[in-house]
Amino acid sequence: MKAKPARESCSEMIEFVLPQDANHFANVLGGKVMHWVDLAGVLAAQRHCRKPVVTVSVDAMDFHSPIKVGHLAVFQSCVTYVSRTSMEVKVAVFSEDPLTGKRNQTSTAYLTFVALDKKGKPSPVPPLYPETPAEKAECEAGKKRREMRLRRVHRLP
Repeated sequence: MKAKPARESCSEMIEFVLPQDANHFANVLGGKVMHWVDLAGVLAAQRHCRKPVVTVSVDAMDFHSPIKVGHLAVFQSCVTYVSRTSMEVKVAVFSEDPLTGKRNQTSTAYLTFVALDKKGKPSPVPPLYPETPAEKAECEAGKKRREMRLRRVHRLP
C-alpha cells in the first residue's frame, strides 16, 4: 500500500452556533463540541483511508474558552499517525467571530479511528507520509501517544 501525505487528509468543518447548541450562558455545550470534534475527525480519517471508520478513543479534551451563540465553531482535522488499521487524528477547535473574522483556539483533541472492511472488520490503511518538520514531529509524538493508549487500555506499566 502506497504511503499518503498527511496534507491529503486535512479538513476544515464549520458550524454556526445557534441557541439550541448552547447552555444558559449562551456558550456552546461541551457535549456538542465533542460531537462536532468526532465528525471532524471522521472527515480526516476517511480522507486518508477512503474506507468507513469508527471512533476507538478520544484523548482528554480541555475547554480553554467558550464558543458563543452567533459565532462559528471551526474544526481543523488532520491525520497525525497511522498504524496497521488505526489512525490518530488531531482536531483543533476555534471560535470565530463572523463579523470580524477573529479566531480564538478553544480546544484540541486527539482521536483514534479504525478503518473497516465491507464485513465490518478492521482493515489495513495506507501508511502516513509526513512531509514537513511539524508533521514529522507530530507523527513521532503520535507514536508515543499510541504506546501510552495501549498501556492504558491493556493496563500495562
